[in-house]
Amino acid sequence: MCSSNAPSIVWFRKDLRLDDNPAFTEAVTKGPVIPLFLWSPNEEDFSTGGASRIWLYHSLLSLKKQLAVLGLNLIIRKGNSVDNLFDIVDYTNAKAVYTNKRYEPSSLKKDKEIANKLKEIGLEYKTFNGNLIIDPKVVLNKSNLPFKVFSHFWKKCLSVANPTEPLPVPNKIISFKNKIKSIEISDLNLGQDKHWALKISKNWDFNYGFSRKKLISFIDNNFNEYCDNRNFPGKDGTSKLSPYLHYGQISPNQIFYELSKSKNENWKESQYLAEIGWREFGYYLMFHFPKTINEPLRNEFKKFPWIENDFLFDSWKNGTTGYPLVDAGMRELWETGWMHNRVRMVVASFLVKHLLIDWKKGADWFWDTLVDADLASNTLGWQWSAGCGADAAPYFRIFNPTTQAEKFDGNGDYIRRWVPELKNMEAPKIFEPHKYKGDLFLKNSYSDPIVDHAESRKKALLAYDIIKK
Repeated sequence: MCSSNAPSIVWFRKDLRLDDNPAFTEAVTKGPVIPLFLWSPNEEDFSTGGASRIWLYHSLLSLKKQLAVLGLNLIIRKGNSVDNLFDIVDYTNAKAVYTNKRYEPSSLKKDKEIANKLKEIGLEYKTFNGNLIIDPKVVLNKSNLPFKVFSHFWKKCLSVANPTEPLPVPNKIISFKNKIKSIEISDLNLGQDKHWALKISKNWDFNYGFSRKKLISFIDNNFNEYCDNRNFPGKDGTSKLSPYLHYGQISPNQIFYELSKSKNENWKESQYLAEIGWREFGYYLMFHFPKTINEPLRNEFKKFPWIENDFLFDSWKNGTTGYPLVDAGMRELWETGWMHNRVRMVVASFLVKHLLIDWKKGADWFWDTLVDADLASNTLGWQWSAGCGADAAPYFRIFNPTTQAEKFDGNGDYIRRWVPELKNMEAPKIFEPHKYKGDLFLKNSYSDPIVDHAESRKKALLAYDIIKK
């Protein structure tokens, strides 16, 4: 039997913050708390990618500092999550485990297992919605089935979801005094000391509160022009909050609420909030159609004639395709762990429709190199690009990377920043540099196009015709 002074375990997962954290807030009201982070990558659907590990390392350091200010020690364990939880329960005589919900297939299965085992010994396992605006179970169509079209899904969400004032960091907290076995964050071996990690880390601020400041600054200075500027990678027109959302250093409700407080009367119909909606849609589809993390939602795509070509795939990964916008995006990704959303669409379309390489290979590369490698959003984006998912891009929509560059990087500023071989080239030459090989500075410094756009488009349409039959 648990005593009244028995502690509660707060299991931090994709919610590495103290404000607007319902699991943490609830646990604090019940008595002493034990903050816990478990590193169990083998229990995930996909082992955490390299760039995400880098972000996780820094966000855990930030969380540990936040907790220390409150007199709490973040317990770090690695290995089997059930074994670690029960070991701490046995040692501390904890009375409950509180955590915020995750919606990945493996996490849902694990949560059910843990809840059943804790119930057998008389403990409560309570989960909260701290990572989405609205729980995926709530939003269904008139036939009580899940939506497959974003616009219909988002309209329903906005009709039933309302922003709530974010929960403050609790000011009365009781710590658990007994020492609990823990390892250091550095013992997780998250790759934080590698050259690539150091390079990526220079591009981001991981400190507590920065994401909130970034949000407020974006709303004050960029929100009104977001719809016009969001497609131009050379402009600072986006919020870049996706990696902070990924590990829950800011919640979608906090964004929802701050937008509602803004002076913009049309905030609820804004394109920016719709982008948060796309994140919600990704989780929604993953919850209702869990097979999509590995398989196309549209079954006919199982027979799509993808090709295997290491040279083409490596050229894409390395940013040496001979298409400047594609190459700029892939190099930005490698240098910073992030890529502009417009460019993500272009490079994804190029891989699946110009090169006819399986979308899952592209998804795997993004999974390893993006600091915001969210399984739901990554799956949604790649299936959209390939045309095999919900609300997918039509098969005949094949981005021309040259005209995309002309339209969205008209002066070539973005290309020049990430493709130094072209730094002395002006628009419009910069969009098709292979045509100007006579220029002295360009003779051998930049790749010729690895495929021809017109020919690739024809091949893609023929391939899509196969699955239509």
